[in-house]
Amino acid sequence: MDLSTTFKLNNGVAMPAVGLGTYLAPGPEAGAAVKHALRIGYRHIDTARLYRNEREIGAALCAGDVPREAVFVVTKLWNSDHGYDATLAAFDASLARLGLDNIDLYLIHFPVEKLRGESWRALERIYADGRARAIGVSNYTVRHLRELLDDCEVVPAVNQVEFSPYIYQRELLEYCRAHGIQLESYSTLTRGEKLADPPLVAVAARHGKTPAQVLLRWTLQHRVIVIPKSVRPARIVENADLFDFELSPDEMAKLDALDEGLRVSWDPSDAP
Repeated sequence: MDLSTTFKLNNGVAMPAVGLGTYLAPGPEAGAAVKHALRIGYRHIDTARLYRNEREIGAALCAGDVPREAVFVVTKLWNSDHGYDATLAAFDASLARLGLDNIDLYLIHFPVEKLRGESWRALERIYADGRARAIGVSNYTVRHLRELLDDCEVVPAVNQVEFSPYIYQRELLEYCRAHGIQLESYSTLTRGEKLADPPLVAVAARHGKTPAQVLLRWTLQHRVIVIPKSVRPARIVENADLFDFELSPDEMAKLDALDEGLRVSWDPSDAP
């Protein structure tokens, strides 16, 4: 693997395995981070309506030397925009803010009760019209996915969830694999909470890597896409420096065993 590595989605679209996350990064900082990431080889940028930085990210994409078709752009439908017509309008608004003609991947950000089915039908329409190359979901548990798969025409290509050794969602990972859904990880770095954990630090020291790099490499070796967030140039470089080492099966097993159900973001487990 290297920074150009892609995972093939269930519709044949190639999605870069490493991307730049921009969760709530202020617009100007997000734009500068995107420009730097593209310069050093990132080709996957993740944003959302909630993050309030689509406009600046779109401007950064247009201002760079990397052709639009070479960059995989992801954005998301926020909770207040659910429903068939509202979803279509929200997608149009995200496109306008980004200044793009299409999106590579459009996700339902959270499984909003009663309305998520209508919203998915709107995503299927967007996909059928060729305005999104792939569609998917975020924060969906196995229960939410079962509900969706029972009543959909298009199987989601991606499920973006919190995933790290400290919340190793094995059942969800296996379910997604069985149904052709690519798992994607956010908060892989535990928002820094576990970067000093001795077992993690020990693995990092053996490889001459940082604990953050080990967390990201562990995720990739589970064939899960990662989108570490940073607006700091040095961190953006560090988070991409994952391809000159490999975790052994024993190290992977020891990291798997660190699971403690830790969530540093929202918990969708009880979402109706």
